[in-house]
Amino acid sequence: MKTITTDVRFAEDRDAGELAEIHASSWLGAYRGIIPHKSLTKMVERRGSAWWTKAIHNRAAILVLEFGDEIAGYATLGKNRTSALSVGGEIYEIYLQPKFQGLGFGRRLFGAGRTLLQDRGMHGLSVWALADNDTAMGFYASIGGADIAEGEETFEGVKLRKVAFVWP
Repeated sequence: MKTITTDVRFAEDRDAGELAEIHASSWLGAYRGIIPHKSLTKMVERRGSAWWTKAIHNRAAILVLEFGDEIAGYATLGKNRTSALSVGGEIYEIYLQPKFQGLGFGRRLFGAGRTLLQDRGMHGLSVWALADNDTAMGFYASIGGADIAEGEETFEGVKLRKVAFVWP
């Protein structure tokens, strides 16, 4: 019987193509019908494998979760970018391939990201989610995020509400 393992690790050069594919499929799945088509398409297209290779070379904090021999998802994280939020760290993104959603991998990536931020001296963290993304909103609420602030993003003249979740 073959044992399949899961592991969270930092992204490496060899991951760039797979990260681009995961980004495209997860963003299209999450934001189709929310973010206007033209804007969403541009956002997906600009994040090809060359973009990911550059981010990895620039030492961006990108975690990947491997399931067996493939990447199930990724998280990007670093310092909190919103001065009004009194937390040290921020998880910028957590995305999973659609086929791996609902299996606990998002929680695992979140936990690994939170631990990494704490290990780097960033206590407390924030995550922003578009309010119309019911899956993200439910996920962050289910893992104890406190909905404490709102903002807006504008795409092609369409204003979308976003929500900040924080953890101490």
